[in-house]
Amino acid sequence: MGLALVAAAPTTAQAQNADKKTGISLYGSTLQYKGNLGSQYWRAADNVEFGAGLSVYRYLTRGLDIGADFNYGDMLFRTGQGAPYYGSYLDANVATANLGLRLKLPVKETFFVQPYLLVAPGIVVVSNDGQLNINNQQQGFDLSNTYFDVHGAAGLRFRVSNGVSLFLQTGQHWPVNANFDNIQTRDPNKWDDRFLQHSAGLTFNLGQTKDEDQDGVPDRKDKCPGTPTGVQVDANGCPIDTDKDGVPDYQDKCPTEAGKAELEGCPDRDNDGVRDSEDQCPDTPGKRELQGCPDADNDGVRDQDDKCPDTPAGVKVDASGCPVDTDGDGVPDYQDRCPNTPGPASNKGCPEIKEETKKRLKEATKYIQFEFNKAVLKPSSFPTLDNLVQIMEEYPDYTLSIAGHTDNKGSDPYNLRLSHDRAASARTYMLSKGVPATRIESRGYGELKPIADNATEAGRALNRRVEFDLFLTGDPNSAEVKYGPEPPMPAETVTPTPPAKAAPKKPATKKPVPRKPAPRRR
Repeated sequence: MGLALVAAAPTTAQAQNADKKTGISLYGSTLQYKGNLGSQYWRAADNVEFGAGLSVYRYLTRGLDIGADFNYGDMLFRTGQGAPYYGSYLDANVATANLGLRLKLPVKETFFVQPYLLVAPGIVVVSNDGQLNINNQQQGFDLSNTYFDVHGAAGLRFRVSNGVSLFLQTGQHWPVNANFDNIQTRDPNKWDDRFLQHSAGLTFNLGQTKDEDQDGVPDRKDKCPGTPTGVQVDANGCPIDTDKDGVPDYQDKCPTEAGKAELEGCPDRDNDGVRDSEDQCPDTPGKRELQGCPDADNDGVRDQDDKCPDTPAGVKVDASGCPVDTDGDGVPDYQDRCPNTPGPASNKGCPEIKEETKKRLKEATKYIQFEFNKAVLKPSSFPTLDNLVQIMEEYPDYTLSIAGHTDNKGSDPYNLRLSHDRAASARTYMLSKGVPATRIESRGYGELKPIADNATEAGRALNRRVEFDLFLTGDPNSAEVKYGPEPPMPAETVTPTPPAKAAPKKPATKKPVPRKPAPRRR
């Protein structure tokens, strides 16, 4: 029978305690006799005697325990009136020692009630005395015997905690060839005398449960090993997730509202990556830096606050979302060529050049003079150039163009080089007065751009000039606009053309005519 029960043990059953595998039980018991004198079975108040026992069981598999049971108790039985052997009685001291196999039925280990079956062969030591009344003949007896015992039982365990349980158990002992009552007439099956054992007690489970993360769930059941210390877990050892959003409560900033893992478990109705609790526009996708509100023109101002909703990308705006206008001239900085100086939109936000200034620039041409045939400024030119330096300070957003010109006397390469060097000389002087090099551009055009007829001395004097013009920094150079790009300079040094020599004198019979002086070079 024991082998059959072992074979039938279900593999899905839970162990008595798979973590604390050794169980020690202390219990009280009562024994009820059944034999040739009669039966006490299931008679609660008939000569009840109490005993005590100890059992030790060890977990084998999820459905089976093995162990040993020791019990000591008394049996007292008296025959009633009208019964065979009326007037007889039996008083026995019974000690049992059994090795048991306990079959645990397939219920979860965590259930409060856990039923089981027990098969436990062993020995029974009986020390009994009593009196038999046979045909009104009183016969006393005093015996002591040891028998092979087959014990089978059923029980219920009531789980109090992982380490303690209460149990109730009832089973029958069949001592082989037992004769407790000393009646010599025996039944052919030799199972005349036997007894029930009813037990109730406590089982204490011993052993060290493996629980590396100390969450109260043993490693064998822990589906989430490595849970941080102190985190509340469920029966599977996984952190509690109240809102079932996949983010455990200890990491969930919104533990009662289902949300997204990337937002630490908080909801985001408009899916813009901003938690609803922090989203000032929770139903409209927006930007994190704007508390979840939209910004159609990407200027950093929320649409509901933007008074200029169509600002071009990359334009700096003010708090109202409108392009910044630093100088307050009505031209936004991104369109204003002079963002720090007020000016009309017609001049790209820059101050217009005053007529008086234009006049001073034009007149400056008349007062710039150089040494003859050289690019060396005469000192008389300095006041005029100093005046131009002041104009540059008045118009910080403008660049000055200096263009040099000559008449047609001399070779073209020489005139081109001379005009270039004279314009550069005027530029060098102004740089020495603190004007940044980036704000002055000089060019030479030689004799290519006359403004008067080179056939007369008056015309050639007008053509020998240095022109000064202001233009907005970043615009095309004013000289290039008028005259085109500067011609390339000669590769080698050019020397001036020497003046023509006078013709040799011939002897004359008449008074010689005075020679006209040769024309002067510049």
